[in-house]
Amino acid sequence: MSGIELSKVTAHIGARVTGVEIAKPLDDAVVAALREALSAHKALVFDDVDLDDESQETFARHFGEVTSAHPTVGAVDGSPNVLPVDTELGVANHWHTDVTFVLNPPQASTLRSITVPPYGGETLIADSAAAYRALPEPLRRLADTLWAEHTNDYDYAVPPETVDEEQAARRATFTSIKYRTAHPVVRVHPLTGERGLFIGGFAQRIVGLSTGESRTLLDLLQGYVTRPEHLLRWRWSPNQLVLFDNRITQHYAVDNFDRLPRRLHRVTVAGDVPVSVDGKRSYVIEGDASHYTSVATSVATPVAG
Repeated sequence: MSGIELSKVTAHIGARVTGVEIAKPLDDAVVAALREALSAHKALVFDDVDLDDESQETFARHFGEVTSAHPTVGAVDGSPNVLPVDTELGVANHWHTDVTFVLNPPQASTLRSITVPPYGGETLIADSAAAYRALPEPLRRLADTLWAEHTNDYDYAVPPETVDEEQAARRATFTSIKYRTAHPVVRVHPLTGERGLFIGGFAQRIVGLSTGESRTLLDLLQGYVTRPEHLLRWRWSPNQLVLFDNRITQHYAVDNFDRLPRRLHRVTVAGDVPVSVDGKRSYVIEGDASHYTSVATSVATPVAG
């Protein structure tokens, strides 16, 4: 028996985990139970964690090989696999799935609270499988056939007209290596067989459509992802860790805290190449991310979705 206990946070997404100290070595039964819980709930919350950067990375490795911090953005000093998510470095107040502009985006992300503001600063996490199930049947059939081009070659957090020199420098770093990858708009989860809308802020164009047509269609589909009933709205407390399945969620950092100090540390787990409903795999258009991540393989056989 694993000994862990789960308490659902919302009907569609999120569970609080108790009965396990993730700073300590975890046995196979606990790891298996956490993997099963992540597949079922898509986001897991751990309170009062006693972690530093090294032990956060150790915990993440229970789910697979970790990536480096980011393809283009710098890591925490001395911790090449840890990305600082800090108000001093900008805000990611735009819906996205982590690093979808590479061939094999992370399978899972861990976020640990370091400094939390006295109010606001929530992280929203959306269930993209619930979004897919909510589509009307004709729109679902259309989505099943679509592919989208994802790229880092734009600023997903700051409107261009408001960019100052410091922000422009950050954007130049973010786009210092250009990436473009085509992913299926509907991705089949490799472990559960669920179908989810695999879009978000880095998805800029539908393959075969114009920019305007793409934006209209992507906005229509994205509206199903961000329905309130599909969201976990997490208000951070000190010493918490949230683990979420990056293959079937999107997230958004709410900029409602007057830019008071807010710092999280992120460690991501290497992912597999997305697969469409007809079994086709994503493909690279531009950019080599081999310095950032290995390509993971699934640890279970997909079920029919």
